[in-house]
Amino acid sequence: MPATRILYALPDARSLPQEGEAAAILGRDGIAVYPTDTFYGLGGNAFSAAAVDRIYELKERFRDRPLPIVVSGLEMAAAVAAVLPEAFRRLAAVFWPGPLSLVVPARPVLPAAMLGPGGTVAMRVPALPWLRGLLDRTGFPLTSTSANRSGASEIDAAAEARRLFEGRVDLMIDGGKTPGGAVSTIVDLSGPEPLLLRPGAVAWDRIRTVLDI
Repeated sequence: MPATRILYALPDARSLPQEGEAAAILGRDGIAVYPTDTFYGLGGNAFSAAAVDRIYELKERFRDRPLPIVVSGLEMAAAVAAVLPEAFRRLAAVFWPGPLSLVVPARPVLPAAMLGPGGTVAMRVPALPWLRGLLDRTGFPLTSTSANRSGASEIDAAAEARRLFEGRVDLMIDGGKTPGGAVSTIVDLSGPEPLLLRPGAVAWDRIRTVLDI
């Protein structure tokens, strides 16, 4: 079992004080539990098959359920996506950073195990500035599945995240209690028309208004 390094992050921090250490752990295929703008997430290098495999094992998740990712911004999104349609750019301009995940075809840079139907991936830019900074520091996207066992409730308390994962992951970023609330909205942009896959924090009516549909 790995020894878990515990780091701390204030929700409004502009950067993670030990950003370099955290990036190094993730760069060695380490797995992290970290706070997001809603709940705690379970993250690893989305380009690494070894890290992705560990995520599935830790969550006891079926392999036919794809893993979403977080990216630092449009530049990292473009490095992952095979194409960024106009609808993607319009929605990103309005709702990113924030709880809107957009599904697009992926480049062949991600492990097949984490891709959705047709080789797609769901991505978003997190609202937390320090997390975007960490993503820039690593240079790769992180998986952003909820830090729980598959099918269990999402976790908003650091103590509960530590109870479940300390000693099983390499890094835990303790950000105290997360805001919780609605999960991120997921919209599929890989087909001819935008498709709502999961309702969440961003209302479908707002998305339709931005896209004029």
